[in-house]
Amino acid sequence: MNRFGKIVLLLALFTAAFVAAVNAQPAIEAATNAVVPAAGAQKMEAAEPLVSQIAPKLFYIGPVPVSNSMICTWIVAALIIVIVRLTTWKMKEVPGTGQNVMEALIEGWESLMGNVLEPKVVKWVFPFAMSFFVFIVISNLTDLLPGVGSIGMGHADPNSPMPFAIEHVTKPFFRPPTTDANLTVAMAGIFFVMGLYWALKYNGPFGLIKHVFGVKVETTKWLYPLLLLLFIFIGVMESFSILFIRPVALALRLYGNIFGGETMLTMALSQKPWYFAVLVAIPGYFFEVVVCLLQAFVFTMLVVAFVGTLCTHADEEHGH
Repeated sequence: MNRFGKIVLLLALFTAAFVAAVNAQPAIEAATNAVVPAAGAQKMEAAEPLVSQIAPKLFYIGPVPVSNSMICTWIVAALIIVIVRLTTWKMKEVPGTGQNVMEALIEGWESLMGNVLEPKVVKWVFPFAMSFFVFIVISNLTDLLPGVGSIGMGHADPNSPMPFAIEHVTKPFFRPPTTDANLTVAMAGIFFVMGLYWALKYNGPFGLIKHVFGVKVETTKWLYPLLLLLFIFIGVMESFSILFIRPVALALRLYGNIFGGETMLTMALSQKPWYFAVLVAIPGYFFEVVVCLLQAFVFTMLVVAFVGTLCTHADEEHGH
């Protein structure tokens, strides 16, 4: 239990550092820096969305810009460290509530992965997949906390009797980490690198090529050349999937669902009068809880399944 807890801690910190590095030069911001005519800029300002796709920069640490999503990412990573450390500080024969929860979570995921992967592959993948799940769950659920996305800098409301009332928050101090595409791309990049490493470690370089492009059915020697051409074509498509489709699918699926949920809740809470906004938002919050948990589970299981397709012996495939 202690070994797994320490691995989860280290990987949570590694994920947070990776996100900070990616956010230093966000790819999305480059697309928005194009020169826009004055009239076009006024139209864009008038049609400003409730939730910006780009995480606003709040301040700089030297040359590195710090966005609100990065701050929230560091908070989530620190929260994971505190929770795991407290629940595993002193292991007891009769575990308490926190130790019970951690043991059930780890043993449950280890058992679930054991149904998909070989035991030695489970040892490789488990720390990363488990860290992904815990980090994504907590990051997703921050979207439901009061003040996240609603407290920050914005436009003053001249019609409000309150002297510092804000009509529309343009730079929230906190933003759910998984609503920033930089984070989901970073996690997909980690999976891409580690997935290839595990595949090479399991199959070897030539074994991996044979696994992707080789004929996977038993046949007579007369049909083998035809099937070889067919499986080479399938291997090319599989290579394209491994190199591009799988990482993009992981990144965009998580980002799109959580960003869409945040936009939906923001639109619901911006309705007037206030009691109508609350009435509309209540079912949305219950729905978002399910989505947050489900998307974390889907992301983790896709990582496990993608690794399983590359770390399986050919004779086992024939057996299935």
